[in-house]
Amino acid sequence: MPATSVIGLQWGDEAKGKFVDVLTDQHDVVCRYLGGNNAGHTVVFDGKTFKLSLLPAGVLHPGKTAVIATGVVLDPAALLNEMDRAVQSMGGPVPPEGTDLLISDRAHLIFPWHLAEDAALETDRGDAGQEKIGTTLRGIGPCYRDKAGRTHAVRAGDLLRPDRFRQRVAEVCAFKNRLLGAMIASSGQGEFTPFDADEIADRYLGFAERLGPFITDTTAFLLDAADSGKNILFEAAQGSMLDLDHGTFPYVTSSNSSGCGVHPGSGVPERHLDTMLGVVKAYSTRVGGGPFVTELDNEIGERIRTRGNEFGTVTGRPRRCGWFDAVAARYAARVSGVDALAVSLLDVLDGFDELQICEAYELNGRRTTDFPSHADDLAEATPIYRTLPGWSEDTTSCRTYGDLPANARTYLETLAELLGTKLTYVGVGPDREQTIRV
Repeated sequence: MPATSVIGLQWGDEAKGKFVDVLTDQHDVVCRYLGGNNAGHTVVFDGKTFKLSLLPAGVLHPGKTAVIATGVVLDPAALLNEMDRAVQSMGGPVPPEGTDLLISDRAHLIFPWHLAEDAALETDRGDAGQEKIGTTLRGIGPCYRDKAGRTHAVRAGDLLRPDRFRQRVAEVCAFKNRLLGAMIASSGQGEFTPFDADEIADRYLGFAERLGPFITDTTAFLLDAADSGKNILFEAAQGSMLDLDHGTFPYVTSSNSSGCGVHPGSGVPERHLDTMLGVVKAYSTRVGGGPFVTELDNEIGERIRTRGNEFGTVTGRPRRCGWFDAVAARYAARVSGVDALAVSLLDVLDGFDELQICEAYELNGRRTTDFPSHADDLAEATPIYRTLPGWSEDTTSCRTYGDLPANARTYLETLAELLGTKLTYVGVGPDREQTIRV
């Protein structure tokens, strides 16, 4: 069973890309299986920094196969822009010579009307006095909605059938123009300019000239790879607490971003997984709306934000910061079947006199370690903290677990104990060399 999955156990931005990059050399295939260009991974490779959204981190490694699988929703323009930026940074082709990039013919396509729907719905929610979901406005949710609805969905494989593609775009575009025209007019958001189906079809078929050679049946490829004993690394996007079914609904993403999403997103059954590596920051962050029990809206939260450079890879939005929430992370680890733990950005906590870990909630007058299923209950919860001593030493130059200050090791071991899993990796900086194997 040669497969490993790397998933986030918080609200995303856990530095999963760093650990994917570290693990890629041990695997033959790296697969991105959910989400879209709403998620961002920052990877430092050969001394260069890459900000990836759709491309799996494995695409930077010669001799590997990088797969964008069935569960991804794909904006072709965004993917090509990302490939072009990576080419400029690498000074050579992406994927590099000897590396394959495969795009699922079953992956659903994001169109301009999806972005328009996203913006209209968020604006309408705000105008109604409701807290916004905090979407990145990349059209991800509306694309997944069309996927589930089936009638107005278009897949990457359709790009390889130009006549059929034009027909589908014309059918869907006519409906979307009626829908968006009514939505925008009724909400008083201004005038809607209808989309031109022919122009969109021409543009997307132009994208297909470059992307067409990469589009294939990735499900068959991944199943054959698993059956033949190849090592597969599954790369999740976002974090488990944003999972559509198991996260802090409705302040979630539109796919299964926990470990539950590997099988439907890739087509590869979980029985092939050997390791489920859960990644957490040494503290907690969140972007967008929704309750956040350990949020620090004070100088400590600002200190963490500044030291951790906590601004969105995709949007640049400042992230909300707080102490580590072990109740939420333990829940995510259990849902995802995590059996190994990676803790990133430990160095951000250097210099604190003392640290807090939320080990339980107080809710309705009682102590609980169960994570609430309803956002209203989560909003009413208050953190019960365990206080630990901090450390004054700089951890960024530590290269072995024994190099870490004793108080830092105690902090890490407490996190692993509260999550009920074993500590495997520690990150003390962005570079690959700043990764400690425990």
